[in-house]
Amino acid sequence: MKHLSVLLLIALQSVFVFSQNELTHVVYFETDKYEVPPTEESRLLLFISKLNDIDVKSIAIFGFCDDIGAPSYNLKLSQQRANAIKAIFSSNEISEQLISHVDGKGEILLKIVEEKNASKIRGLNRKVEIIVNPDPPIIPEKKAPEILEPKVEKKAATELIKDSNLKVGDKIVFDNILFKTGYSTVIPESKKTLEDIAKALVERDDIYFTIQGHVCCTQFSRDAIDRKTKQRNLSVARAKYVYDYFAKKGVNTKRMRYLGMRRKFPLGGDPKFDRRVEIVITYVGETK
Repeated sequence: MKHLSVLLLIALQSVFVFSQNELTHVVYFETDKYEVPPTEESRLLLFISKLNDIDVKSIAIFGFCDDIGAPSYNLKLSQQRANAIKAIFSSNEISEQLISHVDGKGEILLKIVEEKNASKIRGLNRKVEIIVNPDPPIIPEKKAPEILEPKVEKKAATELIKDSNLKVGDKIVFDNILFKTGYSTVIPESKKTLEDIAKALVERDDIYFTIQGHVCCTQFSRDAIDRKTKQRNLSVARAKYVYDYFAKKGVNTKRMRYLGMRRKFPLGGDPKFDRRVEIVITYVGETK
């Protein structure tokens, strides 16, 4: 750890570095280790949180080692370091489809420096470099107006809840209830819609339902990590968030339960739509 503290002073001077159109970040490791040190993980999570504000085209992850050790050992260790960083990205709902490279590059030769600086230079070589390529904004071209066929509008969740033909087994996806990446709280734009759904459920007191929470972009169908609690139960936390909100708005808790579905049922397309909650109808009584 004594070398890592020195490295942090250097690294923290520039957590985010823009090089032309690329956003880069470096994670440093201890000697012979591929586990991400807690301080470095905190810096990495801060970096990942900044990606929520940009459209990402691709992410490349490259692992490196110092020049101590056999080349074959260093190659393996550098790959393990790259894999460790990929796992953190995946656990924090960054789609694997965006990750174009996860490569261990082996050792970096020690540059000719004064002997007293050799350990510091080797420390800087025990690293993973992350390169994020943002997707540039699309500037729309001026085109002649097109004649489009009328589209069939999809019913809103509130309309589906009020539908008299609703039956057991029906699933209502809350399309406009979107969550912050890595968190169980909805984005501000979704709060009004969630309130309208709660009101519809209070009025429609003849239905019972299960609230199902989902996540995107995790590995091996595991749940994602809730960045607030550090627990790997984000899909459950999202369902519980909606459950608590409905209860606060007057929905009888006997009518509902919540369940985390992890990443078992991706919708495809934009990952943000997999950060979702939906309800499944479990009972429909006689309307009053």
